[in-house]
This record gives sequence, C-alpha cells and structure tokens, in this order.
Amino acid sequence: MTSHPHRIVFANEKGGTGKSTTAVHIAVALAFRGARVVAFDLDHRQRTMCRYFENRAETSQRRGVDLPTAICHVVEGMDEAAMEAFIESRSAGADFVVIDTPGRDDPLARHAATTADTLVTPMNDSFVDFDLIGQVEGESFKVRKLSFYAELIWEARIKRSRTQIEQNRGQMDWVVVRNRTGYTEARNMARIEQALTEMSKRVGFRVAKGLSERVVYRELFPSGLTLLDKGQLGDLGTSHLVARQELRGLVANLRLPANDTETLAEAVQ
Repeated sequence: MTSHPHRIVFANEKGGTGKSTTAVHIAVALAFRGARVVAFDLDHRQRTMCRYFENRAETSQRRGVDLPTAICHVVEGMDEAAMEAFIESRSAGADFVVIDTPGRDDPLARHAATTADTLVTPMNDSFVDFDLIGQVEGESFKVRKLSFYAELIWEARIKRSRTQIEQNRGQMDWVVVRNRTGYTEARNMARIEQALTEMSKRVGFRVAKGLSERVVYRELFPSGLTLLDKGQLGDLGTSHLVARQELRGLVANLRLPANDTETLAEAVQ
C-alpha cells in the first residue's frame, strides 16, 4: 500500500442502482482479506451504508461472532475542505477508504468522485441510467454527447494526470458497473453495450458486470450480513451461490491493489 489509503468512491446521481449494496460488499470483501477499511456515508439522510454496518455490529455482538467489517462515519454539515480534513483524520492508518454518495446531484458527491483512486459508477441496464454519462440518438442509439457528469470526471482525470507525481497518486480508474442485467430485454441490452463501448473509448472508463436483482440483498440488510458470511447464512440455495460468484467476479474486475490478489478473490469464494 502507498502512504495514502486507496480511495474507492461509489457514485451515481440516480438512485436505485444498487450503489450502497455494492459498496458494503466490496468493503467487507476487503475486510475479509485483512485490510483496514474506513467508510464514509455522504447521504446523511438515508445513511444506508452506515446503517448496514450498524446492523452488522449488532449481529456480531448478538451472535458472539467476529465479522470482518469497516468503521463507518456519516458526513454531514461540511464543505469540501472540512470533509477532506474529516476523512484524512478518521482514515489515518487505513488501507482503503470507501465512500458512498447520495443518489442525487450533490456538491460533496461531485467532489468525492473527482478524488477517487477507483471510481465505481453502478447503473441499471437502461438508457434512463445511461443518460447519466451520455445522451444517445433516438433512432440509431449512437452516442450524441457526453453528460455533465462524464465531462466532470474527464476533467478531473486530466487534472489528476498533471499532479499525480507530486501527489504520489496514480491515475483514476473509472469503472462503470452494470447491475441487474438479467432483467434487461436482449435487444436493449445489446444497444446499451454498444453505447457503453463507444462511450468508454471517449472518456476512458472500464465496464464490469455487477450484481443481479436478487431478494437476498434486501433480506440481508437488517442483519448486516453479506454473501461473504458463509458460516452465518445457513443453507444457501443455488441463487445465493450464483450471486456470490457474481460478487467474486466484480471484486476481481475492480482490480483493487493488494499484496496478494488471490487472497482477495478467495474471500468471496
């Protein structure tokens, strides 16, 4: 690890994309590997990520088991400078910082996205969600223009490339994660894939397959458990095993830094 914790930001200005669920599972996967993970929830109203970790701590205490987890802080009533100071003070000695942002336009969320080492943008497979990063023609579905959000990230990456040596930080890795692909009609899925491929060449993000729509994710929230807690979930059905395999693939595709990359993959087997 470098002197800076690797910062993973989950950002999407649209809600309902599985952003917080994905953030929690990635944070727990890192904790299972032995990494020290500190999380920051920028949605002080919903607090979904921090509530998940609170539920996890309660389950750990109630069952008398040690569940790898992250320390979670809610960010509220701060400007950009205050937030950065808060993150720096709370994440001293951490290996990873995981930031979950609100599913809406928010100044702190925009700022957090531009500071990411790994920026994860989950989206459902629909052109409603695709509109966040680009607009397409109504007939041909070819990309017409970048969105404000894509331009923001593009400019942040250019600025980062100019200062990365003096800041001792590498280039931002932007990963667009396609969630709930199983519920997309095949022709529409192909059109979205074509548009994402075209857009990725313009602004330099990578595309990764994410998590399917499964009831298990909603069922796990009250206990704070994840698909990684194999000894706490009882007998798993086939769909749960498939979901864990999806998660394993996502973790691998994020290409997060690790002393032993195989260890991180093994955490979600």
